[in-house]
Amino acid sequence: MGNDDKRGVQTMRVIAGDFKGRQLKSVPTHQTRPTTDKVKEAVFHKIGPFFDGGKALDLFAGSGGLGIEALSRGVSSCIFVDQQQKAIQTIYENIHTLDLTDRTEVFKTDAKRAMKAAGKRGLTFDYIFLDPPYKKFSYKELMEALLDYELLAEHGIIVCEHDASEEIPVSVGRLNQMDSDVYGSNIGVTIFK
Repeated sequence: MGNDDKRGVQTMRVIAGDFKGRQLKSVPTHQTRPTTDKVKEAVFHKIGPFFDGGKALDLFAGSGGLGIEALSRGVSSCIFVDQQQKAIQTIYENIHTLDLTDRTEVFKTDAKRAMKAAGKRGLTFDYIFLDPPYKKFSYKELMEALLDYELLAEHGIIVCEHDASEEIPVSVGRLNQMDSDVYGSNIGVTIFK
């Protein structure tokens, strides 16, 4: 996962791209669980591994690790959403450290409100990362909302990180599973297109 710094805050790193090897802070609370380097590497190998622009949405962003990895690998911009204040502070610290403020927006709100607001703005995303607290949200409902608000670009991809025991639908509306894997004993990643 990462190493603890002197204050007990766990650090992670950017795996590849412009910021390869740079350290990221994780949220100093047990309410979030950072995506491990191994899982991040596998996910981006499947959906990239590098990008020529595009927009990303990191919903339930935590420390912002997935969105920052996408930016490092060539995505043009990313919107980060989380409802925990500590997560928002951590995202701001990480994007300031990497000088990414001009390519990012950060919102402290819940996922449903964020999706509705993005829909009103007419935004669409090429890459959407869904990593909610395990077993607390319905992925089917989240993806239906993304489709209802027309947030996914025509050839967009949704990456769902979930507990390996959770049943993830094979398809939701026009979305179909493109890939599904389990890492370690409990981390599942399912990719929709």
